[in-house]
Amino acid sequence: MSLQASRTPMFQRLTLGGTFGRAWRLFVLVVLVGTLSACGGDDGSDGVEGEPPDGGNGPPPISADLADPSEVCSGGGTLSSNGSCSRGNTVNLSNDDAFTKSNPLLGFIDQGKFESGDSEFGGARQGLLGPLFNNGTCQECHKKDGRGNPPKDIDNDGETDQHMGSMLVRLSIPVLDPSHPVVVQGGVQPEPVYGGQIQVRGGVGTPGHPSCPPYPFDSPPSDDLEDVIGEACVSILYRIIPGAYEDGTPYYLQQPTYRVHDLAYGPFCGDEPDCRHDEVQFSPRVAPPAFGLGLLEAIPESDILKFADPNDLNTDGISGRPNWVWNVCTEFRGQACTAETGHLGRFGHKASKATILHQLAAAYVGDLGLTSRLFPEHTCTAYQPDCEVLAERQRPAGMAWEIDDLTLALVEFYMRQLAVPKRRGWDAETQYWEPQIRRGRQLFFRANCSGCHVPRHVTGKADGSVLGEVVATLDGLREPTDPLPRLASLSDLVIWPYTDLLLHDMGGSCDVVVREGDDGGPCADEAAASCVWVQTCDGLADGRPDFLASGSEWRTPPLWGLGLAKTVNPDAGFLHDGRARTIEEAILWHGHENSEARDAWEFFVGLSRSQREDLLAFLESL
Repeated sequence: MSLQASRTPMFQRLTLGGTFGRAWRLFVLVVLVGTLSACGGDDGSDGVEGEPPDGGNGPPPISADLADPSEVCSGGGTLSSNGSCSRGNTVNLSNDDAFTKSNPLLGFIDQGKFESGDSEFGGARQGLLGPLFNNGTCQECHKKDGRGNPPKDIDNDGETDQHMGSMLVRLSIPVLDPSHPVVVQGGVQPEPVYGGQIQVRGGVGTPGHPSCPPYPFDSPPSDDLEDVIGEACVSILYRIIPGAYEDGTPYYLQQPTYRVHDLAYGPFCGDEPDCRHDEVQFSPRVAPPAFGLGLLEAIPESDILKFADPNDLNTDGISGRPNWVWNVCTEFRGQACTAETGHLGRFGHKASKATILHQLAAAYVGDLGLTSRLFPEHTCTAYQPDCEVLAERQRPAGMAWEIDDLTLALVEFYMRQLAVPKRRGWDAETQYWEPQIRRGRQLFFRANCSGCHVPRHVTGKADGSVLGEVVATLDGLREPTDPLPRLASLSDLVIWPYTDLLLHDMGGSCDVVVREGDDGGPCADEAAASCVWVQTCDGLADGRPDFLASGSEWRTPPLWGLGLAKTVNPDAGFLHDGRARTIEEAILWHGHENSEARDAWEFFVGLSRSQREDLLAFLESL
C-alpha cells in the first residue's frame, strides 16, 4: 500500500459509504461545485520581560508596564479600530463556541478540509470502537475543543462516583531496560498487565456506555469469546487543605488521592518477577485544550531553546529545560514512517510528543482503541488474550488498521487550524486596556510569571503534513513534496500563547502505591476485586517520569483562552489533573517548597485583596 489510505477511487468510496460519512461526501461535492464555479527578573521595573536572552530581529521587547494593543489578537493578526482582529489566526468570539472555529486565513477548499476533520473529531467512527478504550470520540474528552474535567462527587461524600469522561490515568513501572524499544519509543516502561494507561471501557457497546466491570458486550461477537470489559475503574478521594493569604483571607485547596479498583485482569504486575505493585506509577491527566496547536507547532525550535536555562545561569530561580522525545513519524514515504529520537517535545502535559500528528495517532490507539499506520498494533497485553481476538474480528474488511491515512490527515489538519479567541479587556472607544487589566498585567510581570509563561512568540515556516496534502481530487492524498508545502495560514504570525513549552519542576513527591480494603484497612486477600490500589502525592507531582521529564516536572501550559475555559465547559478543571476548581486555586498550587514557582506564589499570597483581583482579572482576560 502506498501513502494513500486506499487506491479505491473516491467516487467508488462515496458510493459505498466510504470512511468519512456525510461530512466528507459534502466536502467533495462542495469542492467540485466551487471548482466549476471558479473556472526575566522578579521586578518588572526595567520594562522588559519574556524575551529570549539574545533578543533577535523579531518584534520589539515586551514592556511590563505598557501592554501592546496587538495582544488582543492572541492568535496573530491586526487589531482594527472597532476592537476586532483580522488577517491572523484569531477569532472574535467569547461564547461557548470560542474554541471551535477555524483559522480565518483558510481558503474555500481548506475550509472544507477543516469541516471534514471536524466531523471526524467530533463523531463516532460509525460504531467502530477499540477492544479497550476510554472514549468513543475525541470531543468526549476535549469538550468543545476545550479542556476536560475530573468526575464529580455526586453524593458529596468526598470521593468521586462518576465515570471518568474526559480524564484518564497513565500507568508505568520504573524503567528496567533503558535501551528496550518500548522505552526508547514511549519514554516509559508500561505496566505489564494493563499497559500504558487504564482504559475504563471495552467491548463493542455504543459510545458513552461506561464499561467499568462488570460490563459485558451489548451483543457478544460469538459464544466462544469471553466478554472483553474495561480494565478497571478509577475514583478520586479529595482531602481539603486549608490555607490563608498574608492579609488573613482563607482559602481551601483539594488534594486528590487516586483509587483504582475492580481490576478486570488481575492484580498489577501479574506474575512478572521484575515488577512490584508498590512500584506502579499512576499519572492522572485531564484533557487539555485542542485549539492553537498549529501555531505552537510552528514556533521555531531555536526560539524555544533560547528560553531554556536548565542550570539557572541567570539566577532567577527558573530552570526551564526541553524534553527530547521519540517522534514516530518524521518522514513518510511508501509503506511506513521514518521514526527518530531526539526531537523537541511540545505537546502533552509533560511535552512527551513532538508533533500534533504523533499526539493524535497516539490518542486514537490509546484513548479510542483504534489503530493507524503510525500505531498499527492495539494496546492489548499478554494478560488480555481476548482483547486482540476482538480487535481482529471488528477490524473493517480489507483494512490493515481502523484509521486510514486520509482520516488521520484530515483530523490533523483540523487540529492544526483551530483558531484562538481574541483577548478581552480592550476598550475600542478609548483604544486602551481597561485599568484593572493593566494593573493585573503589571503584577503578572512583577511576580515573574512571564519567566515560564512567556507571552509572545513568532511562528516560522509551518510545513505541511508529512502524511501528504489532502487535495480536491478523487484520489485522496497527494504524495508529499520535498520540501513539504508551506502553510501560509500558520506562518510568520506574532502570537501570544503565554508559554515557553519547556519543563519546570513544580515540586512534590508521591507515596508508593498501596493495596487497601474498601474500609481503608489492609486488603483482605490477594484477589484484585477485593482490593483498592491507592496512590497519594504532595505538591503537583505524579511520580511518573516521561522521557527526560521527572515525576515532578510539567510543561508550561499555554494561557491563551484561559478566561473562557468555564464558558466553554462549566465543569472544566485546571492543572494537569483538574484538581484546581478555579484559576486562583491553580496559582495557589504553585507553592510547594521545591517548586520553581515558589517565589511567584509568595508574591501572590502577599498581595492585597484588590491586587489579587487585578491579577486574576488579567488572567481572565487571556
